[in-house]
Amino acid sequence: MNLADYDALSFDCYGTLIDWESGITAVLAPWAHKVGLDLTAEELLLAYGDSEAAVERENPTALYPAILAESFRRTGAALGRGVSDEWAERLGSSVPEWPAFPDSHDALVSLGEDYKLIILSNVHREGFAASNARLDVRFDKIITAEDVGAYKPAANHFAALDAALADYEIPKGRLLHVAQSLFHDHVPAKRHGLASVWINRRHDRTGSGATPEPAEEFSYALEFPSMAAFAAAARAART
Repeated sequence: MNLADYDALSFDCYGTLIDWESGITAVLAPWAHKVGLDLTAEELLLAYGDSEAAVERENPTALYPAILAESFRRTGAALGRGVSDEWAERLGSSVPEWPAFPDSHDALVSLGEDYKLIILSNVHREGFAASNARLDVRFDKIITAEDVGAYKPAANHFAALDAALADYEIPKGRLLHVAQSLFHDHVPAKRHGLASVWINRRHDRTGSGATPEPAEEFSYALEFPSMAAFAAAARAART
């Protein structure tokens, strides 16, 4: 793959640009301590991931704060502990507090010099606006779950992406999808016929954390441990 052969990059946000696992753990860990669960952060994330995927699949038009709250309740039930409305709301309203990965801003600024930048995110518009205040980057197009009425790995985001590419007169083959989640992004990208790059943010850890294991086929052309490494490779390809 030659990274100079592309004109646009579409990005997953949470897990790729924003550290959603740290954000989720910041709520789940103190809850677990309070209810007497002796679980590691990884164990809590693993329990949470399947719950969120199921809630998103069953409630495709619900806004993300409601998804987070219900996912927390189901996680608690699976672990044998109740989750109060106060705790559920705490996670549901936590998106603005989730930190950006330290390299996201600079990498995106560099990439924006050569590519159109498009967001494909499982979040509501207000939530992404808060996260983008942390990223401090101008995206050419923002496509959220609220916009398309579904959550990845459903195809809705990618159908909207096709429309955005048509507006920019960019052929589908000149778009590269960039994401961390094999389940949410690389499975549907393959299904949709898109080339993709894996930002393996968990390269130094075992397991998939809050992201379910993919049950369908996926592929990616290149793998990088960080956005900084990907941006450096893209810059090198252009020089």
